[in-house]
Amino acid sequence: MSELIKISNLSFKYNLNSDDAEPIEVLHDINLTIQEGSFVAVLGHNGSGKSTLAKHLNAILQPTEGIVIVDNIDTSNDELIFDIRQQVGMVFQNPDNQIVATIVEEDVAFALENLGVEPSEIRKRVDSALKEVDMFEFKEHAPHQLSGGQKQRVAIAGVIAMRPKCIVLDEPTAMLDPKGRREVIKTIKQLNTENKTTVIYITHFMDEAVEADRVIVIDNGKVLFDDTPKAVFSNVIELKSVGLDVPQVTELAYLLSKDGLAMSNSILAVDDCVNELVNILED
Repeated sequence: MSELIKISNLSFKYNLNSDDAEPIEVLHDINLTIQEGSFVAVLGHNGSGKSTLAKHLNAILQPTEGIVIVDNIDTSNDELIFDIRQQVGMVFQNPDNQIVATIVEEDVAFALENLGVEPSEIRKRVDSALKEVDMFEFKEHAPHQLSGGQKQRVAIAGVIAMRPKCIVLDEPTAMLDPKGRREVIKTIKQLNTENKTTVIYITHFMDEAVEADRVIVIDNGKVLFDDTPKAVFSNVIELKSVGLDVPQVTELAYLLSKDGLAMSNSILAVDDCVNELVNILED
């Protein structure tokens, strides 16, 4: 896989309104590389800096120090911000804040119309995007009549209609019920596996992070862990010490191991936990 995003020595400070107030450092010396076609989950407690990091990936924010390169473009180049945002689309937490039209298909077409895309091409892209998120049959519905999960899928369709190489999703299921969460994560996985869209998925649901190829944990503006889900979630004590949980089945295995059972510390799936327990009992 080729390199899509390269972050080098990224630090970022928020300047407060008061003239005599010291800027607050939110990110400190972040170094990361994101490969095209990968599925990366980013975790961190509230205030850790994960959303600030996400906003650097399509130049909503620009580094105080360091460099962010997206598809060979430096995000500090104001003249090329439009090009960056065509390559990296953003989906945020509240779908109601992203939907601007009164009809689903018009909402998906909104950004394309602003870009001056030909009407016939807009029609093709809108239909294709709605089919990809399994919302084509709702194309003439009013968004306010949809469930939270359906609204979020419409928001995702609006982004993928622009055909970016990467989608950054900042806690897109935080306001959804379990059914809506499942709908959205299924859509995201499908976009990654079938369309090879690069996905950067910020979440506080550990069971969603398990679906990724790679998990990055941010704590106090620094990278604490960066590895496969199995490797990261095996650090149960360290994750809990920074205010994060682990998947429920991982915690169960951890507690059983503390009670003397020879359980692995890298169990992520219920079936794996059951099989390991069966093997232990048979021995």
